[in-house]
Amino acid sequence: MVATQNIGHADASDQRQWTLMWREDGGLMPSRAVPDSALLAADSWLVDDGRVRGLDHHRRRFVAACVEASGDSPARIESFWRDAIAALPRTERWFPRVELAGPEPARLFLRVRPAPPRTVNVTVCLTEEFDPRSHPRRTGPDLSLLAHLRERAAARGAQELLLTTPSGLVLEGTAASVVWWEDDVLCLPPPELPLLAGVTSALIQDRAAELGVRTEHRRRTVQELDGREVWLVNAVHGIRPVTAWLGRPLRAGPALRAASWQTWLDGVPD
Repeated sequence: MVATQNIGHADASDQRQWTLMWREDGGLMPSRAVPDSALLAADSWLVDDGRVRGLDHHRRRFVAACVEASGDSPARIESFWRDAIAALPRTERWFPRVELAGPEPARLFLRVRPAPPRTVNVTVCLTEEFDPRSHPRRTGPDLSLLAHLRERAAARGAQELLLTTPSGLVLEGTAASVVWWEDDVLCLPPPELPLLAGVTSALIQDRAAELGVRTEHRRRTVQELDGREVWLVNAVHGIRPVTAWLGRPLRAGPALRAASWQTWLDGVPD
């Protein structure tokens, strides 16, 4: 079972979306939302009735991203993080985002948003373009660009777009890590490629180790995913098997393992 953490505030506000800015001497206070183009670092996760999967993974990733982006002190980011977690609603489904925004001096924000409707599978758009991100290992600076790519994918009937290297190697989606199965081996792109460290992907790898499932990092082109069981995984949707590829004559493999792994990740009660 994935370890979860109970977080949050007594009750959710009637307002469905709001932003708070943090000051070291005053804590969180209401603020206007900053545009995505101003973000230096960000992190998002799913809150479901006060419970979160992998919260400590998100904390470490956000602190590291802020230190890299601004040279800020980890202790200051940790202080903001504690205040942000305490301010989250404890009921219903939410998709909060912590943000570091510029220009100098960089400021810290908490944006509380309802979680989008969950989908259990995904159609993925394939293009001939390669990964256009400027900071692929840090969420924040490229969010506007990635949102634009998802809009293009949606216009073609897909929920996601697959990012690749200039040589055509599989990287990840615009908002999800990619994992796939080759026989009984769970496969992921090698970490030396320009990838975001996915929290849900890390949890899946931990679970595979517990079960004795062999895991390998393999360089694969898009065409080498033909007919395979491929998952796009992230915090808000969990595990989604790819049920259709758009843009190239690629076959989606049968999702033989997805249902049992989705059940595990969801933590279905006894």
